Amino acid sequence: MKQEETFIPALGAGWATRFYDPLVRLTTREFAFKRALIEQADLSEAHKILDLACGTGTLSIGIKKRFPKIDIVGVDADKKVLDIARQKVRQKKMEIDFLKEFSDSTSFHDKSFDRVFSTLFFHHLTREKKLKTFSEILRVLKADGEFHLADYEKPANIVQKALSNVIRIVDGDETTRDNFAGDIQQLMEESGFSTITLTRIFKTVLGTIRLFKATKS
Repeated sequence: MKQEETFIPALGAGWATRFYDPLVRLTTREFAFKRALIEQADLSEAHKILDLACGTGTLSIGIKKRFPKIDIVGVDADKKVLDIARQKVRQKKMEIDFLKEFSDSTSFHDKSFDRVFSTLFFHHLTREKKLKTFSEILRVLKADGEFHLADYEKPANIVQKALSNVIRIVDGDETTRDNFAGDIQQLMEESGFSTITLTRIFKTVLGTIRLFKATKS
């Protein structure tokens, strides 16, 4: 199987990509959790930013709105979502590079970025791919760099656990198991991040989204 065939498309199927943005807005409290993720990163326009598995570019655009001169690049393995992201930035007359890359083997040099972001992505990865991607993030982060993660994780209560079954069904148990077991922080520790902090918890109609901040040194 070719590498290009090994990623999970947005919403689990290529035909559903066009519904991704409205569905995410409707089900995830998107503006709230992404605003919180940006705020916790303490950004400046001198920073170089990587939006890993950027999807349709919503987070990258949100960062660029706040910091118009910031250097940001978004990467994703899915050409369809990248096409949507590029169309968005053209309409907004922004300058953001969107590249087709896999999360565990990017083409960037070591220590290229001050901040790396990831939103609603790691629950698409097997445990092995999670660990490889965390290692890749560490490689491309500068010595004092930070990683900011938002994803479905351990349900906050029994109701949230029941709601998260939709994500399990759509994305599969193998990829979501670590997230819903609450193992993301442990996997980051195993990969070599030095300080990992759970910063916020958002309850949504599809389960619990947790935000993390992790440092390289």
